[in-house]
Amino acid sequence: MATLDTPLVPSPYLSRLCGGDFLLKLEIGQATGAFKLRGAANAVLNLPADAPGVTCCSTGNHGRAIAFAARARGLKAVVCMSKLVPQAKVDGIRALGAEARIIGESQDDAQFESRRLADQDGFCEVSPFDDPHVIAGQGTIGLELLQQRPDLETVLIPLSGGGLAGGIAATVKQIKPSIRVIGITMDRGAAMHESVKAGHPVPVTEVASLADSLGGGIGAENRHSFALCQKYLDDIVLVTEDEIYCAMQAHYFEDRLVCEGASAVGAAALIAGKLGKTLGPTASIITGRNVDMTVFTDIVSGRDVRLGAMMLKGKPHAA
Repeated sequence: MATLDTPLVPSPYLSRLCGGDFLLKLEIGQATGAFKLRGAANAVLNLPADAPGVTCCSTGNHGRAIAFAARARGLKAVVCMSKLVPQAKVDGIRALGAEARIIGESQDDAQFESRRLADQDGFCEVSPFDDPHVIAGQGTIGLELLQQRPDLETVLIPLSGGGLAGGIAATVKQIKPSIRVIGITMDRGAAMHESVKAGHPVPVTEVASLADSLGGGIGAENRHSFALCQKYLDDIVLVTEDEIYCAMQAHYFEDRLVCEGASAVGAAALIAGKLGKTLGPTASIITGRNVDMTVFTDIVSGRDVRLGAMMLKGKPHAA
């Protein structure tokens, strides 16, 4: 069930845009295709020896990681997801032997079913972000970043429920307090952004997004990730669907990477000019590769893409 120390590689194209070193932390190399395996493996390894099974809610990548880790421990896994989760991610979870339950229209609906399994059937529930073992697992990315490039001045982190951002930010700030940590998320249905702005967890309306794995709420009773993001993130930047579309193209054509929309939000913010001009050596987390390849093919081909009621107009990549 080992996770990998993933490479940190330069992006010549994005480095030219920011006028300095712009580096990509390739979490797409993990066995399940995303960083989530770090936290899930740590959490599942710490479950009681007599655990009857494990459950979670997920937008896809956490569920895939839980399924992988549970199979390695010989545990039954039930992953609860909403109808907004792409079929490719559902299929990936089932391929690992877990049960995938599609519940409702939002991450909150899936969360209720996961909680019911824990309360009524005795399953151990592992939050995708608000669990100390999960957060600690994701925080190992921060350790690797500063081992690989001690001179980093800025870290760009895709921001959803805050397990990744909170874990990395808390880790790097303890080692290097001067480092700047920026959470980046889509501009529609951004739960952690709205919660930090309000000063407490707030519900949001979840909508279809190219950055689908950043969707969902943070939970009204959030105990860990909200406080970490509130304390350690220096800024939160919002990007549009069009900006994510262009960034996915850039990673493909310039960096030769197949990555999810959530992986591309750091590049999206840079290309859109939303990060300022004093970044210094910068690392962006390429969080996952588990993208719907039909949609991805449309994006790199410059075709229109439908997101629920929204139609994104296609556009060619401009180097």
